[in-house]
Amino acid sequence: MSKISRRSLLGYSGSAAAGAVLASGESAQAAEATQATTEAATEAATEAAVTFPSGTKFHAGAFLGDIEAEIQITFSIQHSETPASLTITPLEIANALNEMATSRGWPTLTFYGTPVEAPLT
Repeated sequence: MSKISRRSLLGYSGSAAAGAVLASGESAQAAEATQATTEAATEAATEAAVTFPSGTKFHAGAFLGDIEAEIQITFSIQHSETPASLTITPLEIANALNEMATSRGWPTLTFYGTPVEAPLT
């Protein structure tokens, strides 16, 4: 927004012009906020749209600072001409590993695929 005070604007150009200048500053701020929200939504959609090929390696890790413990889990799954009814997805494996880890006191793990560094969702 401009560094011109409302009082000086009213003194020189009347209330209509002052209102227009003040409104344009607010509009610019609103436009910046809308742009930031749009960029965040686009980034989230890009991450959600990642398709991992068969054989992708997934990894996750966590720390428990109060007892200085660390866990690292890595897995991959390879399918070759497997019918859909027999396919085990990476997300199913990640969910099963998370269930086991959380039952032992670890926080929920987020698995990332490589070489595309994107979360498995």
